[in-house]
Amino acid sequence: MEEKISNKLDEDICVHIFTTSAAMVGVCITVIGIFQVITTLRKEDSLGDDLLAANAILYLLSTILSYWHLRTPRIRRRHFLEQVIDAIFLVALTFTTIVAGIITWAMTFT
Repeated sequence: MEEKISNKLDEDICVHIFTTSAAMVGVCITVIGIFQVITTLRKEDSLGDDLLAANAILYLLSTILSYWHLRTPRIRRRHFLEQVIDAIFLVALTFTTIVAGIITWAMTFT
């Protein structure tokens, strides 16, 4: 019984990561577009859009792995995927904050 409850909770977390990561891919793409407009108007180039593209790839990887986790019936693979998904998602969230700081710093000091 405890195994079923734990398994259900793990699946719920994976569903949340799946939906949040998919939304964050969209956010990254939107910000890349806005960032491109700003850099074009200011006639300067920045590393921010490249970093956002890499960040979007991390979120996409998290989304794909979450989907794989939800579709696989093998318990061992699911537990392994959970650990990988959690790590990638947390790295992507941390990278989002770092990129936001870099973009803010670049816009402020140029």
